[in-house]
Amino acid sequence: MNIHEYQAKAVLKSFGVPVSKGVPVVKAEEAEAAARQLPGPLWVVKSQIHAGGRGKGKFKEAKAGDKGGVRLAKSVDEVKEFAEQMLGSTLVTIQTGPAGKQVNRLYIEDGSDISRELYLSALVDRTTSRVSFVASTEGGMDIEEVAHKTPEKLHTISVDPATGIMPHHGRALAEALDLQGDLAKSAAKLLGQLFTAFVSTDMEMLEINPLIVTKSGELRCLDAKVSFDNNALFRHPDIAELRDETEEDAKEIEASKYDLNYITLDGTIGCMVNGAGLAMATMDIIKLYGEAPANFLDVGGGATKEKVTAAFKIITADPNVKGILVNIFGGIMRCDVIAEGVIAAVKDVGLQVPLVVRLEGTNVELGKKIIRDSGLNVIPADDLDDAAQKVVAAVKAAKG
Repeated sequence: MNIHEYQAKAVLKSFGVPVSKGVPVVKAEEAEAAARQLPGPLWVVKSQIHAGGRGKGKFKEAKAGDKGGVRLAKSVDEVKEFAEQMLGSTLVTIQTGPAGKQVNRLYIEDGSDISRELYLSALVDRTTSRVSFVASTEGGMDIEEVAHKTPEKLHTISVDPATGIMPHHGRALAEALDLQGDLAKSAAKLLGQLFTAFVSTDMEMLEINPLIVTKSGELRCLDAKVSFDNNALFRHPDIAELRDETEEDAKEIEASKYDLNYITLDGTIGCMVNGAGLAMATMDIIKLYGEAPANFLDVGGGATKEKVTAAFKIITADPNVKGILVNIFGGIMRCDVIAEGVIAAVKDVGLQVPLVVRLEGTNVELGKKIIRDSGLNVIPADDLDDAAQKVVAAVKAAKG
């Protein structure tokens, strides 16, 4: 689960992490009062969307201007002006795709005197089963670009869960960020605070870009991007309350209600598959034959008829779907359950696009018989290759 920057900073601040003062707003008329709560004389007006690259982003609407999604204001009046322009407008960044995201919240933050910009992030390293920190002196830049052009400027610090943060971790971070004296001590303290926050709230990823050194010689988290492990949210009802469903795809929200693993993509062929590996292979072979998947959908190994019905409805709700491929290799999953779910969904919502079904495994003959006897216009397939070719051909034929 992702949260907004202002929420991430509030979480970090509760663990003692140094952040700038700021006030979130959802209405333009709140901007002036928010700005007057902060010292000034500089304010930063930040779009709050679940995507990176906000500062370099562009708004679709002319009223929003071309100054990007993060703006420096030199007066309260300018804060008000930017808020009026940005709220309700659609921001397009490198991570949103061309559709962009509507800005429904802003964060009015106190300006900072910046001496240096650094980079610091934390993630779960699944190779070592440890929390690893990634540090670089190249803050304020796309970390992917740093990794590509100057990988030697990236430093990784792994923390053994049995020991937690030790003094040598702090020294390693200070060296990686080229910090000395009191700043080195501050870096060691910050590392401990971030590790505690990461573990205590079951974070999946924490990114601070930039981590700044102020001209007064202090470390401060100028930005914060945080995501949490969905499977651990039951332990953190306060964190779960931070979820902003307006930032999520409606189909993905609906899928989560049925414990379906669903991700919207931008292709034309809807996929319903059991097993993440098989789902990836299905998407790959669709691309191989000249079309693109409209979604990733793993119904899991123990799906019920109701779950399969819900999955099919979610796929058909996407107007971009021009064909559907059901690819089931039944081990734990039974092919007859899939067949019953598909038929129930088709009878409920109708079938407006070509449907190709490939079944194999437990109760496969019964599953095929159920579909065959249903009277539905379903295209059967013998194997994955055959299924992919048939659904791609059907979609291309429908396009004319």
